[in-house]
Amino acid sequence: MIDLACLPSKSHNCAERMLDAIKRLGGRTHAVMSDFSVQARLAELRQEHRDLDAAIAALIVSGDTDQLRMARLKRQKLRLKDEITAWERQLVPDIIA
Repeated sequence: MIDLACLPSKSHNCAERMLDAIKRLGGRTHAVMSDFSVQARLAELRQEHRDLDAAIAALIVSGDTDQLRMARLKRQKLRLKDEITAWERQLVPDIIA
């Protein structure tokens, strides 16, 4: 079952529609639920990445010279990018070449 609490409140109608679609699929629900939860997590991570980008840009514009703070934000942004890449790999099926 998809945990609706992890989704933003404005998405509940969308999540409820997704649950109805999953119920109609019958035995193939596991793969669909997995992809849906990966997509939800990716959306959260991408938003966090954009927020960090905006915070870094705001520091640059404000002329704040706190290099330690800037470095921490950039490292956090890189960690998020790595996590996004790892989650995206879960959506692509492994194909043996």
